[in-house]
Amino acid sequence: MQRVFVLDRHKQPLMPCHPARARALLSAGKAAVFKRYPFTIILKEREGGAVQEVEVKIDPGSKTSGIALVADFKRGKRVIWAAELEHRGGTIKQALQDRSAQRRSRRNWHTRYRPARFDNRTRRSGWLPPSLESRIANTLTWVERLRRACPVSAIAQELVKFDTQLMQDAEISGVEYQQGTLASYEVREYLLEKFERQCVYCGKKDVPLEVEHINPRSRGGSQRITNLTVACHACNQAKDNQTAAEFGHPEVQARAGLPLRDSAAVNATRWALYERLRASGLPVSVGTGGRTKFNRTSQGYPKAHWIDAACVGESGACVYLATDPVPLHIKATGHGSRQMCGTDKFGFPSRHRTRHKQHFGFQTGDMVYAVIPSGKNAGTHVGRITIRARPSFRLNAFDVHPKYLTLLHHTEGYTYANT
Repeated sequence: MQRVFVLDRHKQPLMPCHPARARALLSAGKAAVFKRYPFTIILKEREGGAVQEVEVKIDPGSKTSGIALVADFKRGKRVIWAAELEHRGGTIKQALQDRSAQRRSRRNWHTRYRPARFDNRTRRSGWLPPSLESRIANTLTWVERLRRACPVSAIAQELVKFDTQLMQDAEISGVEYQQGTLASYEVREYLLEKFERQCVYCGKKDVPLEVEHINPRSRGGSQRITNLTVACHACNQAKDNQTAAEFGHPEVQARAGLPLRDSAAVNATRWALYERLRASGLPVSVGTGGRTKFNRTSQGYPKAHWIDAACVGESGACVYLATDPVPLHIKATGHGSRQMCGTDKFGFPSRHRTRHKQHFGFQTGDMVYAVIPSGKNAGTHVGRITIRARPSFRLNAFDVHPKYLTLLHHTEGYTYANT
């Protein structure tokens, strides 16, 4: 169960409390709601208090990152809060590509256009493409928010997803390089990511998968990662001593040679994220993806981004999870577009935006509470609104006048849901 963040009267973080305790404080008038997401209360009289060590643990991902807060109690380490952060790197990349295509089209048609700029300009040290930079910015934003809401004393990050040196050439420096408990976990996790956690021959999901040689070892097949795949037990036994092509699946060899685009995004940002986390002044520990999976499977936990975050590094070897966890799902949506004129697919102006983002004190994306006295939508409603210049906003697929709305949570570039 998610704990509730607590602040003292001077907005200094205290240890998160149980939801029942938070309800009692709110009912007694000793606390007030400070923030809805993540849910935080502020005490009206108390100043300071004893705190335990709390570690922010991060499992960076290309599309979704896992975040967990692990507190060190006397009875052991325990997850007190967790979330899954969905990035918008793919949306940013697609928007940049669309803009580039529109500009290129206008130049070809000799209509109004901006002259092309070529990649001969210098870039600052450590520059990353906007789609990758957004992933780092989202993670850092939430680390800072959690530090303001909870007494965080350390950070743990999954720094290296896969040991690519070991996987590309297992005999790079002899068998002693690949000895150890974690070697097979690194390779297996890489293969599961590449082949989307399903059998490459029959397509079954949610079944035990085995590491399988595309070209059998008995016929000269190597241990290189490009000769390995995952298959269910039945297909592995039926394939026997055949190659994947002889078994009727020549496409498997081609898939095995393809790079992992999502893993490339994670690898491109891992060190930048690590250096910026170190700049926070907190001690930062790291671990590999193979070790994360080893910790998770050893404790018998299911696969989830936030659970992987809790199991990152050495401190993830023994972590207690509640029986009814409900992590907060956070989706990055951005703060809107600065584009004042929208275009159609041919690049010609088709729509215009007003200069003001707010109307009647509300902004698109705000979480509101609506009390509608009459009509077919009479009753109470909670949701996010889409504003218009006229006093008729969109809420939960119907129109509502702003006079019936009460603001609950300002839009801040993220949407929230309890998964």
